[in-house]
Amino acid sequence: MLTIGQLAAHAGVTVRAVRHYHHLGLLPEPERDASGYRRYGAAAVVDLIRIKTLADAGVPLARIDELLHASPGHFAEAVTEIDDSLAEKMDQLREHRRRISELAAGDRLFLPGDVVRILDRERALGVGEALVRVERDVWIMLTAQTPQAVPEWVAVKSAALDDPAFVELYRTISHALDWPPTDPRLPGLAEQITTWHHRNLDRPGPGSTVPADLMFSHVLQSSPALRRLLAPHPADPSWPGPGDGLEENAPR
Repeated sequence: MLTIGQLAAHAGVTVRAVRHYHHLGLLPEPERDASGYRRYGAAAVVDLIRIKTLADAGVPLARIDELLHASPGHFAEAVTEIDDSLAEKMDQLREHRRRISELAAGDRLFLPGDVVRILDRERALGVGEALVRVERDVWIMLTAQTPQAVPEWVAVKSAALDDPAFVELYRTISHALDWPPTDPRLPGLAEQITTWHHRNLDRPGPGSTVPADLMFSHVLQSSPALRRLLAPHPADPSWPGPGDGLEENAPR
């Protein structure tokens, strides 16, 4: 007769696994003997090996008891059903792995190549990563809602990045995302944006409509400083604000 530890060793499982199978009702738990120990016979070793073999093969524990007591015909049918279920799960796992591998491409999973190149160019020009990420999210929304407008916006943004004055201003805006809304530099930045806009009124823009409200809301949510910059308090009439074209024409 075997102790629970010896039983577990014979079947190649842990004592904890044996107790778990007892709890599930897969393996009968013998009564304690006079010395207070539970003793197992050879039949328990065979049953435990069968349970372990089925579990290792991927049979759900909830179905192991069914298979242990099944007729040969029913056993074959059940195994075929379980195999089909495992095959379906394997297909799902392969699809998940494929999607995970695509995630390694980063922004390329969500955006056209031309847009990704713009974002990479902005990083190379020194635009802060926080603003690049905000813009990336805007591009994702634009691509999903009005994909036909993307080529026009790509052309406009590419032309803007050819302008050193725009790049310098955009870099400053990217740093301003981390400024507090009371930062004394904000009025000067607002004036710079207004000046840049007035100097570039004739610059061609995209003709396609875009979900501007949604995009602008996302940009404002990214920074308290930008909310102050682009949506100033009405009690501060001296502040250059949306009335000067900042909300609708802030550099994109």
